[in-house]
Amino acid sequence: MSETRKKPDEPKASDKTRAQYETFPYPARDPKDEDQRLVVGSPGNWDEVVHFVFGGHDPSANDKKIKILVAGGGTGDALVMLAQQARDRKAKVEIVYIDLSESSREIAEARIKRRSLEKNVKFVAGSFVDLAGKYGPFDYIDCCGVLHHLPDPDAGLKALADALKPKGGMGLMVYGELGRIGVYHMQEMMERLSAEAGGRKRLNLGKALFDALPGTNWLKRNPFVNDHIQGGDSGFYDLLLHQQDRAYRVDEVFDFVEKAGLRLQQFIEPMRYDPTTYCSRHDVLDKAVHVPFRKRAALAELMAGNITKHLFYVVKSDNRIKPPVPDRNAVPFFVRIDGAALARSVAKTGHIKINFTGLSVTRSLPPASPGILTRIDGKRTVGQIYEMFDPRPDKYEFDAQFAVMYSVLNAANLMYLHPVR
Repeated sequence: MSETRKKPDEPKASDKTRAQYETFPYPARDPKDEDQRLVVGSPGNWDEVVHFVFGGHDPSANDKKIKILVAGGGTGDALVMLAQQARDRKAKVEIVYIDLSESSREIAEARIKRRSLEKNVKFVAGSFVDLAGKYGPFDYIDCCGVLHHLPDPDAGLKALADALKPKGGMGLMVYGELGRIGVYHMQEMMERLSAEAGGRKRLNLGKALFDALPGTNWLKRNPFVNDHIQGGDSGFYDLLLHQQDRAYRVDEVFDFVEKAGLRLQQFIEPMRYDPTTYCSRHDVLDKAVHVPFRKRAALAELMAGNITKHLFYVVKSDNRIKPPVPDRNAVPFFVRIDGAALARSVAKTGHIKINFTGLSVTRSLPPASPGILTRIDGKRTVGQIYEMFDPRPDKYEFDAQFAVMYSVLNAANLMYLHPVR
């Protein structure tokens, strides 16, 4: 079902944003493609949400109904993913989608109908800043790539925080400043050229300008942004020609979150925000590894240079929930990876290689890892896996090796835990 709410006095910047996405719905999606594939990613992957927001305990388990908001849902990637995942696990959910753009909403609706998921989805046209509270409170809010396009991002995040249940959480994405070098130079060039405010003329001028830029230009030299090359007209416009756009450094993300009365649980992927990912010299990092998470993450961002987006999960500041940690009664399970293939690879090499936006990271895994990995089926506890070894290793040595292996795979977003109540 669809509902429309529109305030006539919304800020001019919001009108520009709405006009952009009416002409160039983003990302470009064809509802017919739903027959072949499901777009998945972060935030919003439900295993990820349960791990980082709900301490490993699925709030939709035991036939409990949960309420989800997709704030600024665009053409529907997060909406379709969340709705499909809910049906796959037979969960009771109510999902509210809110977006300014009618064109984007029509595409999202068509994708939902293509999958016959419309029963539990409500479509609302308007600004979630004004409407989130009306349709809440929510157990989970997904807001990916939207807050940085608001005239007042702080007000936007505060509106979402106010619409969140006390034990709920959010998955958010805002642009990262350092990895997007060249993008804001392009936007400034368009301003200096007094480019058309919007539409095809602005797009054509932007494309002509980009084509004319020399190879020395920062944007031409940045391999970490590619929407202007692979994302069609909507991708080009959204990346380079947006007129309401800002980016954040790690410290600014923390300030942003805390100002709204929220607490940052973790960035995705955690390994990208760890200085030891980029430098293994203990003499260099001696004063950087035993400091608060915020300082370590800020240093890692400076070292990496390729973080174009900050994806992270938050809860209310007084919610002390934490992601689960290794325990004999916890059930480990794989995400985004074939466990059997990983076990075979680790048995041969003793390590895992992970790629992050052009950066290849190699991590050694303990000797017991292949044996552990082959026994993980998403049902056995860590203790049960230990009992399957013959001969059995020393119990404390096994626990230590499992903890090391898990820390690597979890930091790469490849393994989580279900704590057994």
